[in-house]
Amino acid sequence: MISSSKITLSALNAFDKKMNVIANNVANVETEEFKKSRATLVESPENSVKVEVTQPEDPGPTVVQVTDGQFEEKEMSNVDLAEEIPQSIVAQRGYEANMATIRTQDEMLNSILDIVG
Repeated sequence: MISSSKITLSALNAFDKKMNVIANNVANVETEEFKKSRATLVESPENSVKVEVTQPEDPGPTVVQVTDGQFEEKEMSNVDLAEEIPQSIVAQRGYEANMATIRTQDEMLNSILDIVG
C-alpha cells in the first residue's frame, strides 16, 4: 500500500508540473518569439512518474509591422491554444483520478483500523 501511495504522489506531482508548463505556455501565447515547452509524463525505473520537459523549435507565425514607414517582420509565439487546452483537460483529469486513488486508499486504511481496533 505504501509503494502505491508513493507512485500516486509522484503522479500528482507530475500532473502538477505538466499543468504548470501548460499554464506558462498559455500565459505567453502573445509574447513575441516565445517558444512553447512540452511536458511528457514517463515511467521512471523506480516505479514512479516523472516529467520530461522539452522545447520544440517549431517557428511561430510571422507578422509584418510597419514602424516609421519601415516594414519589420516579427516572429510570434509558437503556442497553439487548440493544442494547449485539451492537454490541460487531460492533466486535470489525471490529477483528479490520482486524488480519487488517495481518497480510496485513505478510506481503506480507516476501514482496516476500524476492523482491527
